[in-house]
This record gives sequence, C-alpha cells and structure tokens, in this order.
Amino acid sequence: QVQLVESGGGLVQAGGSLRLSCVVSGSVFRLVAMGWYRQAPGKQRDLVAQITPAGSTYYADSVKGRFTISRDNAVSTVYLHMNSLKPEDTAVYYCNARYSGAADYWGKGTLVTVSS
Repeated sequence: QVQLVESGGGLVQAGGSLRLSCVVSGSVFRLVAMGWYRQAPGKQRDLVAQITPAGSTYYADSVKGRFTISRDNAVSTVYLHMNSLKPEDTAVYYCNARYSGAADYWGKGTLVTVSS
C-alpha cells in the first residue's frame, strides 16, 4: 500500500518562498511519475509539476521559472520549491504518485496561502 504525506504549507507574503515535502512509503515498483497538483477553491485540481524516476520534469506554464520539483531517493521524499509566490498560487497542494496501469495515489493535501 502506497502512502503519501505532505508537509510544508503555510501562510506567506507575495514574493516569498515555501518548500513542500512529500514522504512516500510503499513500493516504487512500476512508479511512472511523482507530481504536485493544486486545487484552489471552486476550481479543478491541476497538475503543477511532475518528475519521473529518470529525472525528467514537467511544469505548468503558470509556475515555470518559479517552482522546482526535486526528489531525494535516500529519504523517499519529493519536494516542491516555490519561489516568487503570488496570491494566485493560493491552493491546497496535493502530492501524487502515478503507477503503470493508471493507478494513482494521493496525499491529503497541504494548504498554501499567499497574501498580497
């Protein structure tokens, strides 16, 4: 059973930085990608950044140049480094693990609030 636990959310002023962490427990066999999604109130959940086991990354246009996804296999953790935060980045951020066969696992989310 795969479990994901996020941390690192909080309140920050516009222009500030936060680092989100996602600790992964369980098998990584057949893991396709790890990612961060976010969902603002009244909006759908959108992909923010993704990283594959080979290290390839993807970023949504809205965060390119500001956010960086990384991983530390030694501690089974995926990070999202967020810089130059904007009020529109305010959302609940969810960690996702995608496995072959379209199996998705989700964390419970961590709230990021950016004040103007």
